[in-house]
This record gives sequence, structure tokens and C-alpha cells, in this order.
Amino acid sequence: MKYRYRVLGFLSFLSVITYVDRVCIAVAGKSIQEDLGLRPDQWGWVLGAFTISYALFEVPTGAMGDRLGPRRVLTRIVVWWSGFTALTGAVFSWTQLLVVRFLFGAGEAGAFPNISAAISRWFPGGERARALGVMWMATRAGGALTPVLVIPIQQALGWRASFFIFGAVGLVWAVAWYLWFRDHPAEKPQVSSAEVAEILEGAQSRPSEHRAPWRRLLRQPNLWWIMLMYHAYCWSGFFYLSWLPVFLQNGRGYTAKDLVVMSWLPFVFGACANLLGGFTGDLMVRRFGLKWGRRLVGVCGLGMSAFFIGATLFTENKLLSVVFLALGYAGSDFMLPVAWAVCVDVGRKHVGAVTGAMNMAGQFGSFATVVVFGYIVSATGSYDAPLVPIVALTALSALVWLKIDPTKPLLPEDAGEPAR
Repeated sequence: MKYRYRVLGFLSFLSVITYVDRVCIAVAGKSIQEDLGLRPDQWGWVLGAFTISYALFEVPTGAMGDRLGPRRVLTRIVVWWSGFTALTGAVFSWTQLLVVRFLFGAGEAGAFPNISAAISRWFPGGERARALGVMWMATRAGGALTPVLVIPIQQALGWRASFFIFGAVGLVWAVAWYLWFRDHPAEKPQVSSAEVAEILEGAQSRPSEHRAPWRRLLRQPNLWWIMLMYHAYCWSGFFYLSWLPVFLQNGRGYTAKDLVVMSWLPFVFGACANLLGGFTGDLMVRRFGLKWGRRLVGVCGLGMSAFFIGATLFTENKLLSVVFLALGYAGSDFMLPVAWAVCVDVGRKHVGAVTGAMNMAGQFGSFATVVVFGYIVSATGSYDAPLVPIVALTALSALVWLKIDPTKPLLPEDAGEPAR
């Protein structure tokens, strides 16, 4: 087995941990709200505290990975967020929970840009969408596992214990990563010279020696289209990671037992779609070229997502609701590996900074959806009403893909650098 697949395995396990830690609070949401006496709008701010700090620190931490390498930066990130995962289980008031979740988001910011930077250094261009697809599939596996793991722990030990346990798992990963990983294949003696040559033929071999030239990057329309696309997408994407369990319980009458049986379904659909989207993305590029290969996956995936999330509004059936939502998640996740591959296509030496900018814009969308969702529920008493803006923005995200051109590097001098 080629050594780079071991790196992908390590990163995939991190992706599982990341989403278990994120989704843990959503699964525990009803218990936490009842224990601390929180209203829906207050709960929206708890979820939003994570996303706003995550957005604010995404760009500097992503750019830090370009300069310092993902080995050190990912270690810092995982140690930080694991500590605040554990501290989530120690809060006793709304204010304490807001502070802890804000600091949690600040620490986790930059995780996926640095994972992308590691992939850009360890995988040749023609394998990146597939590698990203595997990585995002792992995040959905984490989301699917969370209710299965969290609910039994909550029932046996209380909701606080789940945060202590998952925080400890992250710390173990961080130590193992720092001891084992190296930022470049050539620094790892176990990697053959043939594999190093294969990787370096189309991969980013060294980090950028300079800070990202933001004034020049921000003058590029391509970057703004990518950011708008991801912002609009995250309105739906983060709904699944935040409000979905509460929506199913309060909006469709699910019990805690029902959640164990059915709430994993969207994440399983998403995991399969991520893997399929990554392989399809590389296949479509070979068939239709870089521009339309990327665009077609984005438009079709998000268009399908908008359709099925919208279909949820027209049924009260518990099973149909979760199936439609699962298909909606599958559509957007089919697009996801290609969105991150586009950042590698256009970012070249500054992939950490560009993925950080895209994800920052996305997390502002995540912040908006979790807060707006709570206010709409409080104002209308309906858990269906907040899905309307989510559907509209998902459809907008699909259309914006028609403006994104992955064949154009953001910096002209990078045109000679291999993208694939």
C-alpha cells in the first residue's frame, strides 16, 4: 500500500473525531436546554458562538498552516478543541456555555484548511478530489456515529460525561499525529523515492515562504464567487450539524429512541455521497475538462439538495421527513469534495489561506442559519418555517457554481505551478 494512504487514514480518523465533537452538542441539545433552562433563541446563540469564532479564526489559522506546516498547526488545533470539548461538560449556565463554545470554535478553526494543505503535499493532483472525498466521508461517519455513541452515554452517565470522553480521544490523536506525521513525503524515510517522485510531480512540495498576499487575492472575482457559493451552501450544511436532532424531536415528534434508530441516516447518505462525489469529480475533469468537470458536480449536487430539503416541507411523515433530509444532505455532500478541490486548483501555494477564506465565508453562513433558525421558531412556533431560507440559499449556491472558474489561478505567477 502506498504510504500516502496511511496519511489519509490518519486524517480521516481526525475528521471522524471532529464531527463527533461537533455533533455531540446537537445530539445532547434537548437535554442541555432542559437542564440549563434555555429557550430556542438562546440555544441558537449557543450554536452560533462556535460558528462565529470558527469563522473569524479560519483564515489566519489556515494561512499559518501554509507557513508552518500542518504537523504543528493541526496538533495545536486538536489539543485546543479537545480541551474545550471537555469543558463543555463542566458548564452550569448559558453565559458559561457561550464562552466555552466561542473558545471551542476559535481553537478548531483552520482544521480543514490544514487537512487540505496536508493532502495537497501528500497527494498528486489527479487524486486530490478522491482524497478529499474520503476525508469528508469520514466526517459524515462521525456524524452518523454520534447519536449511537452519545445517547447511550447520556442515558447511563448524563450528558456531561460524553464531552469528557470525546475530549480525551482528541488529545490521544494529537500526540500520535505529532510523533508520526511529517509535513513532506521526502522527510519520511518509509516513503519510497518512487512514491515521492509521483507525489511531487503534481503536488505542492513546499509551504509558501511568504504571507498570503491578501490585497491581490481579494481583488480576484473567482475567490469571491467561491466564498459566496460556500456561504450559501453552509446554511443547509450546518443545519444538519446543529438543529437536525431538535428539528426531528420537536418538529416531527421523534423520541430519543427514534434518534438512535434514524438520525444517523442523513450522515450515512452524506458519507456515501462524499466518496462518490470525490471519484466523480476526478472522472468528470478527465471527461469534460477542469472547468466544467468541477462545475457540473457542484450544480447537480446542490440542485438536488435544494429539491429534497424543499420536499421535507410538504410532509409530516416521520420516515419520509428523514429520508428527504438524507437525500438533501447527500446532494450537498456530493458537491463538497469538489468545492475543496477547487481551492487547491486556484490557490496553489496558498491553499491553506484560500480554503480558510472559503470556509470563513461558509461559517458566517453557519452562524446565520443557527441563530436565524432559533428566532424563526420562537416567532412562528414552526420548525418548518426556517427551512424556507435554507432551500433558497442552497439553490443560490448551485447557480453560483456557474461563475467559478477553477482553471484560473488566483495569482498569475502561479499559472506554471501544477494544479492537478
